Amino acid sequence: MDPAVRKPRLPAAGLCAALLLCASVAAAAGEHDAEARARETRLIDLIDSGRFGAADVLLASAGGSTSAAFQRERMRRIRLDFSLDEAAAKAALRRWIPDLSDEEFARWDQQGLIEHADIDGTRWYFKRAPSNLFLLSDEARARRRTDAPMPSPGPNEVLNPHHARVVAAAAQSAQPAVLPQRIAFTQSLTVQADAVPAGETIRAWIPYPRELPGQQEQVQWRGSVPGRAQLAPADTLQRTAYLEAKAVAGQPTRFEIRYAVTIFARHTAIDPAKVQATPADPALAPFLAEQLPHVRFTPALKLFSDQVLQGETRPYERVRRLFAAVDRIPWAGAREYSTLSNISDHALHAGHADCGQQTLLLIALLRMNGIPARWQSGMVFSDDGSGYSNLHDWGQVYLAPYGWLPMDVTTGALASSVPALRDFYLGGLDGYRIAFNDDFGQALVPAKQHFRSETVDSQRGEAEWAGGNLYFDQWSYDFQWRVLPAGQR
Repeated sequence: MDPAVRKPRLPAAGLCAALLLCASVAAAAGEHDAEARARETRLIDLIDSGRFGAADVLLASAGGSTSAAFQRERMRRIRLDFSLDEAAAKAALRRWIPDLSDEEFARWDQQGLIEHADIDGTRWYFKRAPSNLFLLSDEARARRRTDAPMPSPGPNEVLNPHHARVVAAAAQSAQPAVLPQRIAFTQSLTVQADAVPAGETIRAWIPYPRELPGQQEQVQWRGSVPGRAQLAPADTLQRTAYLEAKAVAGQPTRFEIRYAVTIFARHTAIDPAKVQATPADPALAPFLAEQLPHVRFTPALKLFSDQVLQGETRPYERVRRLFAAVDRIPWAGAREYSTLSNISDHALHAGHADCGQQTLLLIALLRMNGIPARWQSGMVFSDDGSGYSNLHDWGQVYLAPYGWLPMDVTTGALASSVPALRDFYLGGLDGYRIAFNDDFGQALVPAKQHFRSETVDSQRGEAEWAGGNLYFDQWSYDFQWRVLPAGQR
């Protein structure tokens, strides 16, 4: 909220002059702001197009603003992500395709299957592009060594008995929240030895869950190392536990939190014929709007939407079609979100996307078509003995009269002829995920003093010291869980 403006008492003769002076100052400030915005837009465009040299020239004239400093840091992060030259990218691919030819590489590169960035005239390849290629190309997969099979999907990314149990339990109980399990979690963040000078205070934020009725309840704090953690308020949309510790020379600095949560699976049987148009409810307005910079209603998004919907007006069918269209985008490992200036647009044009990129694209499409949608993210895991866990993003869609329903477009449609199982993740959730975030790009509590490593999501954590942010290459994170026996708290 803007602070109150105290108006000075002026004699009548001086009032006009004062008003003219105020108008002149306001106009000058407006011009200055417009110039600053135009300069920042130009700077972002230069970086996005790989013209880092020109961006450096513009940055030199931008002074020491926070925005300029972050754009300089963004270029550094892009170079970390796009760290392979052509020789290194080919060498990485030859671990899986020993007889890879230069012609094959060039063809796949020209087809956009080997993600790259042309920076000041030199082509650099994304560090995950060699492994991503096998997710994007049937031809490349056929050429892959037979003794190096593709990694398995997550346990709940394919149809399994858990999905059927959830559907059956929800039908029997006539309630969407079913099959609760009490789960104990341990999360840690470990800063590398000598990442900061000895004696300096390291500040760390570790993701921590909110109470979400019918999804995750009875959040119970069990302690931390070091002690005296500060929990963000329960209504913080990207909630964390905050800790501090002094760096010791030659030793890593480890932060750990422990807690337990009751996790529910969810399923709602949606009758398409009963779905109504979005009601005119002011509470839904924020979830129908653009949310810059990553949810933007661009002409390209409108064109894509029109091609998908083909004039369809039925609310549920619009949701289903948009969900299916985004589900068809191949999944591949993504560059750091902080390096992207518009994630939904990137997902639309890149030819592949990860879970957060797909989710933001779907949110943008739904909102543009008058359907409320919002973000959720955290971790997924399993109890199948594999030790599987992973970062994951998904969302929620509002369908009247049902209300807010989960949607996981990345897992998408399951391989089943039974509609309730096929469409499980449009209205349902498995019971093996925990949400830390109910929106993206939200402030941490307490606030960071320096740039965040992850400007959009909050799943791994954050760390900094007086000298600046500690980026992902300076620390590691760990996520452990244990399903507690029935009745154990």
